[in-house]
Amino acid sequence: MRTIKLNIPTILTFSRIVLIPFFVWVTPTSPMLGVTIFLIAAVTDFLDGYLARKTGQITKFGIILDPIADKILVISALILLVDMVRISAWIAMVIIVREFVVTGIRVVALSKDIIIPAETGGKIKTVAQMASVVLLLLPGGLGPVDFYDIGLVLMYISVVLAVVTGIKYGIAFWRRLQ
Repeated sequence: MRTIKLNIPTILTFSRIVLIPFFVWVTPTSPMLGVTIFLIAAVTDFLDGYLARKTGQITKFGIILDPIADKILVISALILLVDMVRISAWIAMVIIVREFVVTGIRVVALSKDIIIPAETGGKIKTVAQMASVVLLLLPGGLGPVDFYDIGLVLMYISVVLAVVTGIKYGIAFWRRLQ
């Protein structure tokens, strides 16, 4: 595993970070464009990890940068949703605190050459968060189904998953230290 190397997965991760200010700037006045930018960023989240594994281009730098890029994207979206009065501040706070704690655990673990891989629950949480952000930003719905209502339910699910997976990361780290 190499430390730092500019490769396609790393470029995709950087592109996600570059898209975030545009997402935040555009979304309040043009939610559909904001959703489009967010979806492009979300696709890079999937592609960078997939390509890194498929091509053997996994680096320590990528292991650190990818979740940080994810966290910045999610935190930006949560703050934007609070500002747009689409979710309550407590929801954003719980998820943001979890993201900082888990990122801190992963960085400390990596400094001790302990790699705590993303687990299924964390991946489901991320998908639920990203889907909820899109649904909460979309206007209207389909027939009797309101996008906002579905987005809010998914956001509540992601809050529960954030807490549960955050605890699991902490326990996994603690066990690896023993």
